[in-house]
Amino acid sequence: MSAAIPTGPALFDLTGRTALVTGASRGLGLQMAGALARAGADLVITARKVEDLAASRADLEAHGHRVTPLALDLRSESSIRDCAAAAIGTAGGIDILLNNAGCNIRKPAVEVTWDDWNTILDTNLRGTFFMAQAMARHMIPRKQGRIINIGSVTSVFGYAGLTPYSASRGGVKQMTMSLADDLGPHGITVNCLAPGWFRTAQNDVMYRDEEWVAYLTERIPLKRPGKAEDLDGAVVFLASAASAYVTGQTLLVDGGITTGSTRALPLKKPG
Repeated sequence: MSAAIPTGPALFDLTGRTALVTGASRGLGLQMAGALARAGADLVITARKVEDLAASRADLEAHGHRVTPLALDLRSESSIRDCAAAAIGTAGGIDILLNNAGCNIRKPAVEVTWDDWNTILDTNLRGTFFMAQAMARHMIPRKQGRIINIGSVTSVFGYAGLTPYSASRGGVKQMTMSLADDLGPHGITVNCLAPGWFRTAQNDVMYRDEEWVAYLTERIPLKRPGKAEDLDGAVVFLASAASAYVTGQTLLVDGGITTGSTRALPLKKPG
C-alpha cells in the first residue's frame, strides 16, 4: 500500500485500511471479512439484499471496526456501478477488494441449460471482472490497492457436475493474471485466492454423504477438508504489505489436493 514497507508483525497490519468484501452475508465470505477486521481493517460488506447483512454486520462490528452494508447484484451493471460509488463515498476510499461473491448450480453437463450457464458465468466471471474494474478506476489515481479474486480448486482441476462453475473459476484465474499486468504499473496487486474443498451452504448436501467425504479425504494430503479459518492467513497476507511483491498469482489453499495425490502402494523393502 504505502511506499515504505513495514517489517515484523506490522507487515500484516491492516489498521487504517478499508476492505470491500462481496458476498459477506455468510460462509467463507463472512469468515474472510472477519479475518480482515481482526487484522485492523474497516469493512464495506455486500449481499444481494442488504437486509441479509444484519447478522454479519453485528458479528463484524464486534471486532471494533466500522462496517458498512451495501446491496450488490453482480449480474447487474448498474448495481455494480452504484455499489462501487456508494462504497467509495461512504468509506472515503477502498484499499482492498475481496471479490468473493459467486454462485453454483450442480448438474451433469448434458443437463446444463442456457440459463444455468449464464447465471454462473455472469456472476462468477463477468461480475467479478466488472467489480474489479470499478475498484481499479478508484485505485489507479491513488497509486495503491489490493484486488483479491476468489477462485477455486476448480480453477485448475476439472470435476464432474461442475462444468460451468469450473469454466468460471478457471476464467477468474486467467483474468487475474491479465489484470495484474494491466494494473501493476499503478501500484495495484491482483491475486487469486483459490480454496479447495470447504463445506459451505452451496455444497452442504455433498458433505452429508460420509462415503463421499471419505473418498475426498483420501485424496487430500493433509487428510481433511478445509475449515473456514484455514483461509484467514492467506487472505490477510494477500491484503497486506506482506504481499507487496506478489501479483498475478493463484494461491491454492487446498490441503494439497491439487498435487494429484492418491494413496500409493507401500514401498517394497530392498531384496
